[in-house]
Amino acid sequence: MSVLLPALRDPSDAPALRFGADALSYRELARAAGTLAGRFGAAGRVAVWATPSARTAVAVVAALLAGVPAVPINPRTGERELAHILGDSAPDVVLAGPGDVLPAGLAALPRIDVELTGADGTPPGRTGVVDAESPALIVYTSGTTGPPKGVLLSHRAVAASLDALAGAWSWTADDVLVHALPLFHVHGLVLGVLGPLRRGGEVRHLGGFSVEGVARELGNGGTMLFGVPTMYHRLADALEGDAGLAGALAGARLLVSGSAALPVHDHERIAAATGRKVVERYGMTETLMNTSVRPGGEPRPGTVGVPLEGVDLRLVDEDGAVLGERDGETVGEVQVRGPNLFSGYLNRPEATAAAFDGGWFRTGDMAVREADGGVRLVGRKATDLIKSGGYKIGAGEIENALLDHPGVREAAVTGEPDADLGERIVAWVVPRDGEVPPAEAELADHVARLLAPHKRPRVVRYLDALPRNDMGKVLKKALPGAR
Repeated sequence: MSVLLPALRDPSDAPALRFGADALSYRELARAAGTLAGRFGAAGRVAVWATPSARTAVAVVAALLAGVPAVPINPRTGERELAHILGDSAPDVVLAGPGDVLPAGLAALPRIDVELTGADGTPPGRTGVVDAESPALIVYTSGTTGPPKGVLLSHRAVAASLDALAGAWSWTADDVLVHALPLFHVHGLVLGVLGPLRRGGEVRHLGGFSVEGVARELGNGGTMLFGVPTMYHRLADALEGDAGLAGALAGARLLVSGSAALPVHDHERIAAATGRKVVERYGMTETLMNTSVRPGGEPRPGTVGVPLEGVDLRLVDEDGAVLGERDGETVGEVQVRGPNLFSGYLNRPEATAAAFDGGWFRTGDMAVREADGGVRLVGRKATDLIKSGGYKIGAGEIENALLDHPGVREAAVTGEPDADLGERIVAWVVPRDGEVPPAEAELADHVARLLAPHKRPRVVRYLDALPRNDMGKVLKKALPGAR
């Protein structure tokens, strides 16, 4: 049995999961997952059709109990990507809800329907303690630079990351987590489901995000909320004149945002209406969680806090030199090491080797360090590092500055070739009022005033909306004409 979920060793009747009308205690979860694990037979890997449902949670828990790696499948995955994931991970069965309609690409796999009930005293499908270094999950990357890679996340990595967060956030069995994130990604599945279960607490999943659902669950005993900036933006919009929502958020012990930077304007609106500050953290599929702002810490644009316990973090320049500056200006690539790291990419030894620098994982994220050791992200190395006029500029800090303008609803920044500067800064802006957008010169002056003159956008392009993925991240390569 996996040591990830100690509350299932001698399960109680305390609430564990609630997804709408489906609710399971720890005893009921142990029965359902144990029964399901007993049906795996000799399966070496299982695919999980990861709908936002209690059955997905039961399926993943069953795989953990049995020591069988689970491969979460995004139900919105396209045909080509699904074929790649199945060919690469080679699962033996697919786990799905009885009413789930699966695509033709999964037709060749034996199917096991996940039930929410099980027999009393049902043991896990396999005996013995699961090796901590064995893979618990194989989670596929978004594939922005090629075919998606299968990230091998061990039982050790998941436990280490969740325990470090528990220490940083004082996360206990008394906490009730509310969230509405997808369950095929580490944010929604590892933090949002396995996190509460490892602590022995409760998770309440909304099925889909709604302001009403957040207010209802936080107002009815919820203590923590996990979300992405889009969700918090909608909450901030809804707070004006909604005393019930303000009271529900004010009653939460912890509000956490991740997957992208939360604009300062939304931080300020939520804090003003509720007295609560949203905590930001930084992680990725390969590393799980690396840093977090500590509860009560002052939010700053792009700041994701200090390294979690057990995580070593450094910044490295283009020549591989380690940067010691903590001046809030010197940009370097974030590299990390620690027990939270993945074990490698499935079937990709060359990619795994290339991802490390002497034991340090190259995140591809660019950041600066503040005087207090805090990390401020400024963009991705591949898409967000702009070299203009001899300066290295991170797109993320310009985006945060643009979002601080009252006339800007959404913003993205890219670079494009410029004969004089090498690259010029291009701002893609979704205005709050499409009929009267802020002028290009006004936005450029706004950025120059907050940051520095060389960081002002040279071109502003207006859009109705920015292209985003399921986790709310902007897809810059989908911007019209973007490189």
